[in-house]
Amino acid sequence: MDRASIVRDAHFIEVSEGRLDSKRRIGLGKIKHPAAYYRVYENEAGQIILDPQVVIPAGEAWLYQNKTALDSVRRGMKQAAAGKTRKLPSLAKHADDELE
Repeated sequence: MDRASIVRDAHFIEVSEGRLDSKRRIGLGKIKHPAAYYRVYENEAGQIILDPQVVIPAGEAWLYQNKTALDSVRRGMKQAAAGKTRKLPSLAKHADDELE
């Protein structure tokens, strides 16, 4: 993976310092945006980048594999953010209807 796709912001600040423990672990300290999962990258100089990751359920992965559907969802999100929505009639009266 190339550096441009990993480093999204070149402005780094020191948030903590630490030492490896006996199991070669190091605490992250109080980082601003903690995540549950990270990809770890190391360069020849020994510098390390932790890239926060998210995990999505397998049943939702189809959306990210279907460009047309994903583009449609993103377009709808932009429209909603811009206030381009309309109120539709309530379907509450059908809540107890039998499914066919």
